Amino acid sequence: MEYEAVIGLEVHTQLLTETKIFCGCSTKFGAEPNSQTCPVCLGMPGTLPVLNKKVVEYAVLLGLATHSQIRRNNRFARKNYFYPDLPKGYQISQFEEPICENGYVEIETDNGKKRIGLIRIHMEEDAGKSVHNEDYVGENETLIDLNRCGTPLLEIVSEPDLRSPAEAVAYLSKLRQLVRYLGISDGNMEEGSFRCDANISVRPKGQREFGTRTELKNMNSFSHVQKALEFEIERQINLLKNGQKVEQETLLWDVQKNEARPMRGKEESHDYRYFPEPDLVPVSIDMPWFEAIRSTLPELPDEKSARFKEQYELPDYDIAILTESRDMADYFEQVAEYFKNYKMISNWVLGEVSRVLNETKISIRDFPVSAQRLSELLTAIEKKIISTSAAKKVFDYLLKNDHTVDQAIDKLGLKQISDSSAIETFVEQIIRENPSEVEAYRNGKTKVIGFLVGQVMRVSKGKANPQVVNRLLRKKLEE
Repeated sequence: MEYEAVIGLEVHTQLLTETKIFCGCSTKFGAEPNSQTCPVCLGMPGTLPVLNKKVVEYAVLLGLATHSQIRRNNRFARKNYFYPDLPKGYQISQFEEPICENGYVEIETDNGKKRIGLIRIHMEEDAGKSVHNEDYVGENETLIDLNRCGTPLLEIVSEPDLRSPAEAVAYLSKLRQLVRYLGISDGNMEEGSFRCDANISVRPKGQREFGTRTELKNMNSFSHVQKALEFEIERQINLLKNGQKVEQETLLWDVQKNEARPMRGKEESHDYRYFPEPDLVPVSIDMPWFEAIRSTLPELPDEKSARFKEQYELPDYDIAILTESRDMADYFEQVAEYFKNYKMISNWVLGEVSRVLNETKISIRDFPVSAQRLSELLTAIEKKIISTSAAKKVFDYLLKNDHTVDQAIDKLGLKQISDSSAIETFVEQIIRENPSEVEAYRNGKTKVIGFLVGQVMRVSKGKANPQVVNRLLRKKLEE
């Protein structure tokens, strides 16, 4: 019997607000433990939450970007459960009246585009963090850091429309791209600002009813998501093949052992005893506010890709990489304002620029060679002021020095020689010094021309225009 997987993801993305969702504490990552807390986010008696307006605006933006229905009158609910790092004993979230519903995201699969439905997007506060690291605590001991407690989250809950780990990763990639394009989250999985829980079941192919589902937690990279889903799908199929039942439970992914282990029985919504949050009034988004939020919606990835194809006529591969990041796409377009050979720009951005970004681990926002400088460099190549190989030396120089391209070329002495009379002198010298190669060429071994061109470039210290060198060499050799 063949089986298929049924996967739904619950994605939590931390928002790039300066303060928490219900208080004025900072959301900055990496501060000293428990240094960014106050009576409100610690859940002290007598304190009252006050909603951060920016969280609502970011939720609406993501709803618009995912074709969701925006509930302009929505409200918060209390989600009751116990964790050591949840000081109030409940989480302020949304349940029956979330801010966004019934959206979708399109992903690319081997069979073309596929639409993944979204049940809901809702606002909520994050819990704190339990620290089990033995560098800080002894064996079987835990410390609690409540800095993260109250950090604003959007939870995006998908329909069970995903059928493979590859589709799940594609969906996650698309969601992360969207929140980054919108500027509402940095999408950093390693720091926990973009994370997901997965609900997985398997069923015989062709069966409509869902199987018993489990939930996977503790996956903080795309590769972990892929491996964890593959492991759990295989585990469930093996159970069914052996006549055993799949237990409904929550599993933790063990990164070191590459296996999932039981954490607890899986809860249903009634286990959380949701009820309307009594300390917050319902959220009402009037039309002027809604339209003001809509006006800030940027050009989204799919729209940008379509425009790049029409406007710049680049290959699909180039477009996919250039538009993966909004900042990278902006950099490309800033260069294109000054220089119109778009394929040449793409080659340099995907080549030299990306090489440096990968090596230095910096953002394109912090890239030391401005778009205007790169356009000047490409213009110098096109006008044959410098060769492509010389341009790479200039590029490396500009990474460390705040000079113009002309200043860098002069400083490095790389200005290309295109004057035929000057190059002819080098050509005649090489012909005199290499009689056997000249004779070989004249006897039909024309491939030797490459060696002779290289010798001319050597004596000219790389400054001779290779096209002029090639033309003059052939002319002299064939006289």
